[in-house]
Amino acid sequence: MNVLVLGPQGAGKGTQAARIAVDFEIPHVSTGDMFRAAIAAGTALGRRVEPILSAGELVPDALTVELIRERLAEPDAGAGFVLDGFPRTLSQADALDEMLDQIDRSLDMVLFFDLPDDVAIERLAGRAAEEGRADDEPEAIARRLAIYHEQTEPVVEHYRATGLLVPLHAERTVDEVYAEISDAIAQLEARHA
Repeated sequence: MNVLVLGPQGAGKGTQAARIAVDFEIPHVSTGDMFRAAIAAGTALGRRVEPILSAGELVPDALTVELIRERLAEPDAGAGFVLDGFPRTLSQADALDEMLDQIDRSLDMVLFFDLPDDVAIERLAGRAAEEGRADDEPEAIARRLAIYHEQTEPVVEHYRATGLLVPLHAERTVDEVYAEISDAIAQLEARHA
């Protein structure tokens, strides 16, 4: 089962992707987590992406696509994956679609976490206080949401046109959202049975 999660920052994508990964025994492929791990480890990749992420900007597409390609080639991704944090632009969606085609994989479902901006801002401010993430400071939050509306919302429409998009009401509780995800996965599995 190959799942992509989309939605604004603070919508709970990472939380839900992690639950899906555990329940279905597939890796949670979070580009943000991979970049933060590289920064924490002081790798060459980490040094390249740290100033980009701190400014609330997007990491160059080619770098991110190659990182995902390498991750999906690992044995634990053979049965599927939950991709989180990419694509965020139409060009990235095209690059992802092309890369998946090249490695003979395809998406089975695109979960869209729909969340109003005011709720996203409130959640991100809380996360900044708890985790001290530089990309959750007020200026970066405003920049990231502006980028989301300008560049990522068209990606949602790109995948809606494929018939794979499953809209979710992300302002609800974690368990309520996960129940909706579980129902969508059960329907997918029933169609493929």
